[in-house]
Amino acid sequence: MNPELTHWTGPLGLPRFDLIRDEDFAPAFDACLTEAEAAVEAIAANPAPPSFANTIAALETAEEPLNRLCAIFFTLVGTDSNPAREDLQRRIAPRLAAHGSKVSMDPRLFDRVEAVMQDADALAPEDRRLTELTLRGLRRAGAGLTGEARKRMAAIRERLAVLSTEFSQNVLVDEREFVLEIADDHLAGLPDWLIRAMRAAARERGRQGQVVTLNRSLIVPFLEYAEDRALREVAWRAWTARGSGQGAGGAATDNRPIAAEILQLRHERAQLLGYEDFASYKLEPEMARSAENVEALLTEVWTAARTRAEADAARLTEMLREDGVNGALEPWDWRFYAGRRRRAEHDLDEAEVKPYLTLSAMLDAVFDTARRLFGIELHEISAPLWSPDVRAWEVVRDGRHMAVFVGDYHARPGKRSGAWCSALQQQHKIGQGQRPIVVNVCNFTPPEAEGEPAYLSWDDAHTLFHEFGHALHHILSDVTWPSMSGTSVARDFVELPSQLFEHWLEQPEVLDRHARHAQTGAPLPPDLRDRLLAAGNAEQGFATVEYLESALVDLAFHRGAPPADPMARQAEVLAELGAPTAIPMRHATPHFAHVFSGDGYSSGYYSYMWSEVMDADAFEAFLEKGDAFDPEIAARLEEWILSKGDSLPADELWLKFRERKPGVHALLKGRGLLAKTS
Repeated sequence: MNPELTHWTGPLGLPRFDLIRDEDFAPAFDACLTEAEAAVEAIAANPAPPSFANTIAALETAEEPLNRLCAIFFTLVGTDSNPAREDLQRRIAPRLAAHGSKVSMDPRLFDRVEAVMQDADALAPEDRRLTELTLRGLRRAGAGLTGEARKRMAAIRERLAVLSTEFSQNVLVDEREFVLEIADDHLAGLPDWLIRAMRAAARERGRQGQVVTLNRSLIVPFLEYAEDRALREVAWRAWTARGSGQGAGGAATDNRPIAAEILQLRHERAQLLGYEDFASYKLEPEMARSAENVEALLTEVWTAARTRAEADAARLTEMLREDGVNGALEPWDWRFYAGRRRRAEHDLDEAEVKPYLTLSAMLDAVFDTARRLFGIELHEISAPLWSPDVRAWEVVRDGRHMAVFVGDYHARPGKRSGAWCSALQQQHKIGQGQRPIVVNVCNFTPPEAEGEPAYLSWDDAHTLFHEFGHALHHILSDVTWPSMSGTSVARDFVELPSQLFEHWLEQPEVLDRHARHAQTGAPLPPDLRDRLLAAGNAEQGFATVEYLESALVDLAFHRGAPPADPMARQAEVLAELGAPTAIPMRHATPHFAHVFSGDGYSSGYYSYMWSEVMDADAFEAFLEKGDAFDPEIAARLEEWILSKGDSLPADELWLKFRERKPGVHALLKGRGLLAKTS
């Protein structure tokens, strides 16, 4: 086995990706799975009486080589996939699921953990919490099942692993294969910066002229600026056809039957464990606790958002008529007319702003904001990573090593769409301790040529801040056990740090300091800055509605009996909501990766808004002090939110930070929806 897969020798403990070959992974998985099974077997078969040390603590490190191997492999699958990696992913997914089932459903482990729990009052607080979480995890995995129910649960978990892998790979194929060539005589309305980006995308694919791909940083501005309505429709339909069998991959990438089977299996899994439905199972350990609580929040915001969106739709329809179009306002029209309206009403054109929002400048803004709030500094290092454009930094505070941060920012073929944060290595204090290695992945349009700057949209800049908020949750983690460090928290709590950090992008002092013109170095003019910030809520009706549609459909999928036809159920939910026809779901079912490419956000897509209630309220704490960088509030934020991981329940951490429950008022105010409800 290639030792670099589990014993990393790169700078500051990074893996040496230059020493890793695709053919190394299969034998490594064989070896690491065998080693992990032996380590867990030794714990389960230990003749000594169960104790925290020989059971709970031992389980925390039993699979460390396998965890490190998975961290490398799945990082590459997400950021730099190829046929060999995709093939191995399909083959390894059921094996990993089978291993997970064998461990989490072992009755001997369950008995040992239950025995430790009986004496848990004598343990240190973090140790007791870990014991509680371990026991809860085993119960929810099915460790208490027997006979045929146990066998069926294991089979369900293996099948779900296969299906989620197929789902994500189908979406990736459709994203990778679609290329829309735009002739020179169909460029009307497109700004120069977008045309240059489209030409760079064409060159990257060995084509002449300019193309639109399904990279969000290309297709969204194309839908906003392209005057050719027919081309907007083609692009929009391709974007929303991903995974439907109507995309670039054809019928082979149809995720609709996969989604239906996933929902059926999740429901069966929940009922095997004694829950009414999957939503009841999934929400039990979250802050929301129940589907009823989730629905109450989403419905309260939906009413205000739909009212705003309907008013916007009426105005955009008027603009459509002014252009001589007599048909209905369509989804491929919304961004185009909303952009035109924003430019007219706020005198704001993205082409005017974009030169000030280079990736370099916005990274400086991100890092400087983190320094001013938490005293950390980032120093770039040279390291062999998976692509030449991936960068790494050492994070230090007061001269002490805190973490390694890796940023993979540019779109490229073989990279999963979207943006995310992961950790190659978790923080913990076992033995000599370990500091985290954190990865942020985005899909920004790359520079037009070597040596040129990469430009971000305002939405891209928000994404940059958002993902680094997740990274801070890892970087500042200060707990004993790896399984509850960093972002290992309730799903509806995990987005609090990321969404909260976005607020600093919109602080005038941050923009004044860092938004500099790429060519002249001049600061963002105050008037342009003010217009940019004033336009921030211009499309909150649209943004909130498209998000809530997805969240409410996700919740409906997992409440009660699963739908035989998810697409019919999707349409039914949207009809019940009275959803505006020109605003489709942000993530339609066939490409709803949050929900179907694994269990992470299943019955949990609502968590972004649940967390937003808290992030809006949390930023109010700074505003109440009159200083967005108030050191006392920043210290409390680190102490009770960013450093604690899952060492205390999320609602307790929030109350210790804010000393009261959050309310929806700050969210509605922040989205500019409050006045519409009064």
